[in-house]
Amino acid sequence: MEKKQSRMKRALKLRSKIKKVGATRLSIHKTSQHIYAQVISDDGSVTLASASTTQSEIKLSLKYTGNIEAAAVVGKHIAQKALAAGVTEVAFDRSGFKYHGRVKALADAAREAGLKF
Repeated sequence: MEKKQSRMKRALKLRSKIKKVGATRLSIHKTSQHIYAQVISDDGSVTLASASTTQSEIKLSLKYTGNIEAAAVVGKHIAQKALAAGVTEVAFDRSGFKYHGRVKALADAAREAGLKF
């Protein structure tokens, strides 16, 4: 099985579990240069908050957007925006990415900023 197919299979299993619980989810996506995060409503129709390294306020404060420090900044920003939108608890949808490196840094920063997983 190819790398992307394996990731998509992991993502499908995780999303089906989140859907059964009916929780608001913090969904992430990463590329080699950027990381994106969204807080999505429990029915999946509305994006409540979003943050990424492509946004100018975040991008200008970073030297490089594809590292752990950048992921931590995005985690902090997404938590602040989610709390402002009234969301305190989320289910972490890592989109099939393994939980280490930038994914872990984003999750830890969001927890420290006040989101509960």
